[in-house]
Amino acid sequence: MEILRTENIVKFFGDFKALDNVSISVDKQTVCLIIGPNGSGKSTLINVITGFLKADGGKVIFDNNDITNKEPEEIYNYGIVRTFQTPQPLKEMTVLENLLIGQIHPGEEPINALFYSKWLPFEEEIVEKAFKILEFLKLSHLYDRKAGELSGGQMKLVEIGRALMANPKMIVMDEPIAGVAPGLAHDIFNHVLELKDRGITFLIVEHRLDIVLQYIDHLYVMFNGRIIAEGRGKDIENVLKDPKVVEIYIGGNIEE
Repeated sequence: MEILRTENIVKFFGDFKALDNVSISVDKQTVCLIIGPNGSGKSTLINVITGFLKADGGKVIFDNNDITNKEPEEIYNYGIVRTFQTPQPLKEMTVLENLLIGQIHPGEEPINALFYSKWLPFEEEIVEKAFKILEFLKLSHLYDRKAGELSGGQMKLVEIGRALMANPKMIVMDEPIAGVAPGLAHDIFNHVLELKDRGITFLIVEHRLDIVLQYIDHLYVMFNGRIIAEGRGKDIENVLKDPKVVEIYIGGNIEE
């Protein structure tokens, strides 16, 4: 069953057409990958989906809601959370604190802040939730470590943890294993599969096909702002052998 659909998305930067009538469909509880050489429109597309860029045409439909050109915080409230290519933790805060800020807290409202007893049970609940997520991500032993002291791969896991605090329906990930050692990269995607089994959908942009392909259900290939190929399941291997797909990677543009 479909959870996300884009319909003929168009995006211009000046006279440059970065997205040219891009239509994709993502099913619930799947891992969907978007690939393509530099400048093909991958990041622009996920930025439009998540509200960080405004589309100049077309629609974004999520969970039967039209979220086209809504603000990122509104899209977050619909259940889409994203992580970034460069992790963005608050480096002077601990790992636990970085997860806790991913949860809306009633005590943050000025009036509620005066009535500590009313939101204390909620605070205890979200701390327990954060520790369960850290345990799932195998980061519980680092809960009191400053985020800035972590490795790049560990920071990416913290970003996933922060996303999970929001109880997302979909997580959009921009190069989640860029610069990450192969062992930890596989750990990250094993977590992705476990979360998929728990009902979360993933839309991912990633270049490291040697690692990521074994974990995905659906593939889109972009070039010059268009979708040029797609495949699901066993068809993915055939897509990668498609002459037009092979041709766009001949120049070694797979790495940024």
